[in-house]
Amino acid sequence: MREPGRLGTGIGWRPEIAEAVENMAGIDWVEAVAENVCPGHLPESLLRLRERGITVVPHGVSLGLGGADRPDEARLTALAERAEALGSPLVTEHIAFVRAGGPLTASPLLEAGHLLPVPRTRDALHVLCENVRAAQAALPVPLAVENIAALISWPGEEMTEGQFLYDLVDRTGVRLLIDVANLHTNHVNRGEDPAKALDELPVEAIAYVHVAGGFERDGVWHDSHAHPVARPVLDILADLASRVTPPGVLLERDENFPGPAELERELTSIRGTLETAKAATRGTRETAKAAARAAERGTAALVGCRAASPAAGEAGAETEPTRSPDTSPTAPAITTTASRTPGDAEAAPDGPGSRAGTDDARRQRVALAQAALLSALVAGTPAPEGFDRVRLGVQARALAAKRADVVAKVAPELPEILADTYRPAFLAYAQRRPMTGGYRRDALDFAEHLLLTGLPEDADTRRLRDWWLERSGPAPLSGRPAARLARATRRVLLRR
Repeated sequence: MREPGRLGTGIGWRPEIAEAVENMAGIDWVEAVAENVCPGHLPESLLRLRERGITVVPHGVSLGLGGADRPDEARLTALAERAEALGSPLVTEHIAFVRAGGPLTASPLLEAGHLLPVPRTRDALHVLCENVRAAQAALPVPLAVENIAALISWPGEEMTEGQFLYDLVDRTGVRLLIDVANLHTNHVNRGEDPAKALDELPVEAIAYVHVAGGFERDGVWHDSHAHPVARPVLDILADLASRVTPPGVLLERDENFPGPAELERELTSIRGTLETAKAATRGTRETAKAAARAAERGTAALVGCRAASPAAGEAGAETEPTRSPDTSPTAPAITTTASRTPGDAEAAPDGPGSRAGTDDARRQRVALAQAALLSALVAGTPAPEGFDRVRLGVQARALAAKRADVVAKVAPELPEILADTYRPAFLAYAQRRPMTGGYRRDALDFAEHLLLTGLPEDADTRRLRDWWLERSGPAPLSGRPAARLARATRRVLLRR
């Protein structure tokens, strides 16, 4: 197993900017969304980058390690295949859940189509640790997991972000991918102090760092990955770099891609932030060393003066030995990240006789909580107790809007066929029909819904019908309820 080393400065590789990335000077590595790469048919651009010695890291988005279910073996196998095909030194995923429901809750399985935050509770930490261990065992290279951005907070959380990450690393040995843009997002949206999170998390476990842009609207920060990197995000990067030299730093951009010159400027800004923080840290250390040397000289001079003068001895008083501040009996104990006792390890024993109960009981509690939240966000059920209903509404609208955008990307014919009616028609559909099988399945289900219930005025019914018949195949998903409905739809449409 290869240990990930120094990565340097990188950028998220996306097909839309592939040529620009290939022509950029000073790029040491790239990150590719794992689900968008086929091991047997790697993009020519990635192959050329690899031939030049550029490291490629697959970044997964669909594993759902923070979910209540154990990691899906097929998804783990796919992630491992991508790591091997790309010759990657590590793979990364997220501390998030992306689906909920199913057998653990005896309810329909729902897909979020988005990375949602896990509750920072002992139950959720236990489940996450077990899932991370399973992923580590299945992958051929080390795993690093990323903190995520969130619009909402779970009620009754038992740990801070830093404590949760510290205990996760302590129990599993997993590496961390720290997204400083997500720390800023959580500062704006959830009132969490980025400096406190950096104080508490084990910076020595960082594999690399993400930097990305976003925007603020009505007091909510949206982690869009489609806007320039904001100054507060770079400030958090500087704070992190003053504590540890990150092995790698990567610029993420997923939408609204600017020209190569603008991407180059953002990378230059990131490099400048790191260099400034490094220089400031070096200066601070030199100042501290100089002060220590001066203190040592002063102490030596004082001791020599006392030895030469009989006055101290003649006074007949016991002289208290000189102490450094950190050994004073009245000085507070200072706990460092490396030596700190994990915040909740003792309170959350993993044995079968623990107060928290068995692994299955923990998973079921987490499953019920996550299913209730996701159902409120995508299926219109009542908000679970303790959640901010206004924020849940903001998150629900954001999920529906993202869903419409991604469906338009994976099935561009739909907005072409429906024109200006696509978005309102899809948002109306999404209010009543949660996603259950990924975005491509969602596109087919949306088209089928319109064909059965009626298209918007002036929409090209025949073109949509032909598109659906071609994409759905002769016998889609045989044996499932969705398949039976699709076959029934096919019979109806073929008679028209």
